[in-house]
Amino acid sequence: MAFSAGFHPHPRISYANAAPTGTASEAEYVELALSERVDPEAVRAALDEALPTGLDVLQVVEASGRSLADRLEGSDWVIAAPGLDTDTVQAAVDAYLAVERAEVTRTFKTGPKTFDTRSAVVGMRVVAASEVAAHVPEAVPAGEPSCAILRVVVRHTTPAVRPDDILTALRAIAGLVPPAPPLVTRLAQGPLAHGVAAVADPLAADVKVGGS
Repeated sequence: MAFSAGFHPHPRISYANAAPTGTASEAEYVELALSERVDPEAVRAALDEALPTGLDVLQVVEASGRSLADRLEGSDWVIAAPGLDTDTVQAAVDAYLAVERAEVTRTFKTGPKTFDTRSAVVGMRVVAASEVAAHVPEAVPAGEPSCAILRVVVRHTTPAVRPDDILTALRAIAGLVPPAPPLVTRLAQGPLAHGVAAVADPLAADVKVGGS
């Protein structure tokens, strides 16, 4: 591990766009600076062994080109809303997508700030539970007779538009109030795909350069 210079050296670790508190995630990324060149798979295995069960390191690549933070342009979120039916959520989505601005107010360290959520939403749609459960079963509550699944692709902005901001805007615009806390999971984050509401793999270029 490489360390910073100065009187109080720190490991050179950079976390980019960590998921908000209270959400699950299948797509978190971190940059590590090493003091010497090491096989990426050896790094992956060592990190995976050191982490608690449930925190899995899926891939390690040698970085090239743009910084990690620059590549993470958007996130693909799943919001499972127990107690809400699909028709109700679809009506709220239609109302949200029809407006030009959807402002919310959130308190920051500097105080309350009002900002627009609509411009950050690249895509929003109601999907079948099977579309999500096939890939991430834990993103959908088990045994719920009525649970609408919302999939939202959000552009990373400053300030960041979080899933709870979008839920707040849906409540203000369409009166959508989940009777139980929604289950929010980030499925992916990376460069925004061209022409579709999706994000691409931020490590694809590095994998290509590395030849694996």
